Amino acid sequence: MAAPSNSIQQILVNAWYSNRWWLVFLIPVEWLFSGLAAIRRSRLQAQHQGKPFTVPVVIVGNISAGGSGKTPLIIALVKALIARGYAVGVVSRGYGGCSERYPLEITTQIGAAECGDEPLLIAQSCQCPVVVAPERTEAVNYLLANHDCDLVLCDDGLQHYRLHRDVEIAVIDGTRGLGNRRCLPAGPLRESPRRLRQVDFVLVNGSTATFSDEGLATESIGIVPSVFRHLATGDCIAASEWSEGIAVHAVAAIGNPHRFATTLESLGLTVDLTGINDHQRLYLADLTFNDGLPVIITAKDAVKYTDTVPDTLWVLEVEMLVAPAFIDRLVQAAHLNSPERR
Repeated sequence: MAAPSNSIQQILVNAWYSNRWWLVFLIPVEWLFSGLAAIRRSRLQAQHQGKPFTVPVVIVGNISAGGSGKTPLIIALVKALIARGYAVGVVSRGYGGCSERYPLEITTQIGAAECGDEPLLIAQSCQCPVVVAPERTEAVNYLLANHDCDLVLCDDGLQHYRLHRDVEIAVIDGTRGLGNRRCLPAGPLRESPRRLRQVDFVLVNGSTATFSDEGLATESIGIVPSVFRHLATGDCIAASEWSEGIAVHAVAAIGNPHRFATTLESLGLTVDLTGINDHQRLYLADLTFNDGLPVIITAKDAVKYTDTVPDTLWVLEVEMLVAPAFIDRLVQAAHLNSPERR
């Protein structure tokens, strides 16, 4: 498995999770960042106390930079709650998108360039209302004014303290953990590890062994491959039926490209990985190789791909496994009534 491209972002990420010695030079900046973040949090929480919405708001976020599996988890939660009869809406910052108007509700006429790749993927996967806005409170107000919702899920935004929240879910990568446990820019954390003791649920994407000494009540979730979808034709092949031992190119503009490669390798594939900065748009040149091997991208990258589609291009669709018992606890924590009693 080849390493992702050596962009400044990837160099920093690699250093955070291997605790490179030269990060000590960034510690003074870390102290400044952490102090300002603490002041900001206290000020915003004081300003926005006691402003609940008419329905509960659940934040799904993390305390670390980079991918941890938030978007697949959001999709899994929405589908599970809808299956139980609840009307669910989603709000997001819409990172990577740029629109002339906010709040912006995602429709079939809106592309990833306007709303961002993750909100578009959620909307297409769940068929539920999704609204994006830099100010998430405005997104929630718009959503509730235009849709009958029992619950609002916020994709990311754990540190967006202007937004009232009833339940907080922190998602952690079980393989990478918290890295060197330092805050930006000396480490990957947006907030101190102590923040995890304040949220309602800590979900670990993968094994919880990394956190066995943390004293945290964690629950394991996991991503499993579902199907390979041929982007040009839409034809699908079950992930379990893809021939083992085949060499493939994996191209991923996500927060943790190595996790994508590991998922493919778990299927018996030999993977040549090209990692690109998170949210970056892919072009035909990024997917062109001279050997004719299959090229596999993520569903998140597929929703923003608008260039010529080569015949070698496939999308790996995945599912996040969440225990029904966790959905029970989430419903209870959010104080949701049974759908039939709405």
